[in-house]
Formats: sequence, C-alpha cells, structure tokens
Amino acid sequence: MRTSEIQRNTAETKISLTLNLDGTGKSEINTGVGFLDHMLTLFAAHGKFDLTVVCSGDTHVDDHHSVEDIGICLGQAFQAALGDKRGITRYGSFLLPMDEALILSAVDISGRSCLCYGLDVPTEKIGTFDTELVEEFFLGFTRNCPMSLHLRQLAGTNSHHIVEGAFKSVGRALKAAVSLTGSNEIPSTKGVL
Repeated sequence: MRTSEIQRNTAETKISLTLNLDGTGKSEINTGVGFLDHMLTLFAAHGKFDLTVVCSGDTHVDDHHSVEDIGICLGQAFQAALGDKRGITRYGSFLLPMDEALILSAVDISGRSCLCYGLDVPTEKIGTFDTELVEEFFLGFTRNCPMSLHLRQLAGTNSHHIVEGAFKSVGRALKAAVSLTGSNEIPSTKGVL
C-alpha cells in the first residue's frame, strides 16, 4: 500500500493528514478554510487519492499559514507514499476545461523542486479566500515532494473556475505520474529520483 500519515504541529497550525495514492477518491477535509476544503475534495476525487486533512490554524489572523502548511504536509505525504519511486510512470499531464477556463498541468516527479506558476486569477478574493494563496499552496507542495509542476492558464475569466480547474488538473496529472507501470525500475537513467 502506498500510504502515508503526516502530523505537523507549530505555533500557527496543527495538521493531521493521511494519504492513499491507490485509493478511490474519497476524502474527509476540514481545514478551517472553506474554499480550500472544496479544492482538496476535488483534487482527491480527480486524482483518485484517498485523503483526510484536519487543520486547526490561526485563521483569526488570515488563511495564509493554514494553506501553506497544508501544502507542505500534502507534499510530505506524497514523498513518503512514493518511497524510492520505483515503478512509477514519473510524468503526467492533463488539459482540463472548466467552463470558459482552460488549465494545463504537467508534472515530472524528478526529485527536483520547480514550480512554474502561470495562473492569472483576476480577483484578489474568492469569497473570503485570498487567491494569492493558491501559489503558496503549490509552492509548499512542490518543495516537499520535489517535482517539476507546470501550471498554465490557457483561457479563463472567472476566478473560481480558474482555480478549481487548476486543482482538478493537477490531481489528474499527478494520478498519471504516480501510476505504476508494472516495472520495478526507477524511471531515470541516474538510477534515483
């Protein structure tokens, strides 16, 4: 089973997260940040990852610490569940339409952290959620499960559609990248990822 459990306790957040890469897409998400709950539910469903996240954070300040730290924990969970990455496909991409928005995600689980963020979200808020936190989430994620993640907005004018399309697209690209090939080899000529 490619599973992991992460606990993170700081002065700003207390997070408990479990992940099963080979799940069915069921999730139980309670981050204290309603919009992030929605995005992580979609991410899990489209990636077919079983995911539980419980976070108690200093949202009386703002949502920044909770969103960033959950990204960190999710990256750590992927890293732990992947182990030495033996037998994974390694690469994945998905072009996802969400009404007028069109989002491309491409992933290389390379062992090197690189986020190329290309979303142009037109509003500063979606409800009470600060849209600049989307990039912070994915930075935390890619720094803790080192990978190249390219996230491109090819079309879109509705902020909710753009961000939702991104989480769905990344979930589906990751599903492809972590899928098993049936080989026992590490997919790199270096012999390590």
